Formats: sequence, C-alpha cells, structure tokens
Amino acid sequence: SKPTQGANANMSFLPRFFSLSCIAGSAMAFTTPMMPSLRSASRLGMSPAQRTVMSSAGVEGRRKAIGLCTAAAFGVATGSLVGVESASAADAAETMTISTTAGDMEFEFWSDVAPKTVDNFKALAKTGYFDGQAFHRVIKGFVIQGGDPNTKLGYGPQGTLEGANANAVRKWGTGGPGYNIDAEFNKKKHDFGVLSMARSNDPNSAGSQFFVCLGPLTSLDDKYTTFGKMTKGDDVLKAIGTTKTVRGDYPFTRQGIEKVSINPAK
Repeated sequence: SKPTQGANANMSFLPRFFSLSCIAGSAMAFTTPMMPSLRSASRLGMSPAQRTVMSSAGVEGRRKAIGLCTAAAFGVATGSLVGVESASAADAAETMTISTTAGDMEFEFWSDVAPKTVDNFKALAKTGYFDGQAFHRVIKGFVIQGGDPNTKLGYGPQGTLEGANANAVRKWGTGGPGYNIDAEFNKKKHDFGVLSMARSNDPNSAGSQFFVCLGPLTSLDDKYTTFGKMTKGDDVLKAIGTTKTVRGDYPFTRQGIEKVSINPAK
C-alpha cells in the first residue's frame, strides 16, 4: 500500500527492489516479491504496514532486492520573461552541501531530468528539515540512507547505540514530510556518489528519504529517481559507508546530518 505520513510514515527507503530495511508503508523497502527471506517486521515491534524490513540473506540478496514551474507567456512582457528565465537558470545552477559528523559532501542537482524532485528537496532543505537528522541505514558497498526526521532521536548519550532509546530507533525509516511526490525515473545511472530518492513499493511514494550510492548499482536504474551527484567529499562518503553497523544496517555510532545547505550559483 502507498506509504503515508504519520502512523504509516512516508517510507522513503529504496523501494522494493532494494530492501534497505526500506520503507514499506512507512519505512522504504527495497524488498521485492522475489525476496521471501525478509526478516519478520514483528521482531522490531512494528506491523508490516509500518515497516518493510531488510532481508537476512546478506548484502548480495539485498542488492538484488533494493532499491518549475513553467513560465506563463500570455500577457507577460518580453523583459519580464527574460527575468524569469534568468532566475530559473540561477536556480538550476544551485548546489548543495550536506555537513555531516564525518565532514562535508557537496552535490550538484540534476534539474534537467528530475525538476520536481529537486525542487522538493531544496524546499525541505531551506526550512532546515534535514538539520539534526542522521543516516539511519548503511550497507557497505551499496548505499547510505537518510532523510527521516525520526532519526533526530534514538541514539544514546554517547552518540552510539549503547543506551539507545529502543522505541525511537524502531521508528527510523518510517518518517517523512507528510506527503508524497511522483517518481521521475530517468536515464541518469546509479553510480558512486549519486543521489536518489527512497520509496516504498509504490513508485510515487517518495517524500524526503534519500540515499547516496557507494558504487555502481545498475539494478536500481530506472526504478528510483536519481536527482544529483556528489562533486566533492569522496572521503566523507567512504567513511560513512564503512562505519560499523549492527543488525538492521543501523550505524552503531551516529552518522549525523548536521546541516543541509543550498548554495547559490557561482
């Protein structure tokens, strides 16, 4: 069923192709019908509608599973249209910096192939939506996933899962902005450093959860909306992508998203 915000938080995982302990109903799921070995959601104290959990078949199994507006021309003076075009060009050239506890990563946006997805992400970032969150799922050689507001809570006092709030952790992967956006699948490939939107089994269920690829992931091409790529910060991405994880692919030590900034065109 289509994930929703709230009790069935907009699951923004990689869809049911990935099974990144993805969101199902709420936690994006990268689980396909071909993956019967998914861990029972009841073990996390959640219903199947709240969370599609990841397969226990290992990384290889999960790999197979995962996964602006137009100017109105009527009655507008030519001079005004030029201004609109200039503003649009400037917006398209904006970049993004994700400041994490491991350092900064810079990204370019692909507004040419996923304009609505880019606009949605920028709008959320400009409100501070992502600030204070954490990457809640890391699969070595695959992806790091973030964008869930529920991840602002859960880690213990030392920033690790020691002394963690179990009830808060159970909600990781189920949060979203309270609405969904339509898919914009395109020809841009999932490669190292590429940004893509997580979702549930419904193609049009993305909201705010996103992932960054840790290598070429051809199985995700044309199934998830790619919308940007890292231009600086390879060492940071690799550090987060190799951090120690525990069952459920949760990072043992908080991999914080301190701030997401939208930078004006240079």
